[in-house]
Amino acid sequence: MTSQRDLKLALLMMIIFLITGIVCYASFTPPAPEEPVRMMFQSKAGKVLFTHSVHTGDYTDDCLDCHHNLEDDETYNCSECHEDTGDEGLPSRADAFHAQCQGCHEDVDAGPIECNSCHSL
Repeated sequence: MTSQRDLKLALLMMIIFLITGIVCYASFTPPAPEEPVRMMFQSKAGKVLFTHSVHTGDYTDDCLDCHHNLEDDETYNCSECHEDTGDEGLPSRADAFHAQCQGCHEDVDAGPIECNSCHSL
């Protein structure tokens, strides 16, 4: 039979291995990807989940297909130029997204074009 001492030793070793595993898992997390995987856009019509990795992997390799402001090899957040309300020079952020995303979906005859297909969360 197993003695109480042996059981306590086995339990202590299991706890040590568990703590070691947790510390190693937390210490060696994978690096963040260079490109975003998914992005969540907030809007009045509902949140829009955009899978960047799917669009870049399956549909295009050229960043300029979607990002029109890469003159200096920097990618900017859309809200840096497009505000909530547009003006004569720039469309609003919502209008820019709709023109870019919905326009591309209509051009290639793929992807959602109805409101509740994107604004679903």
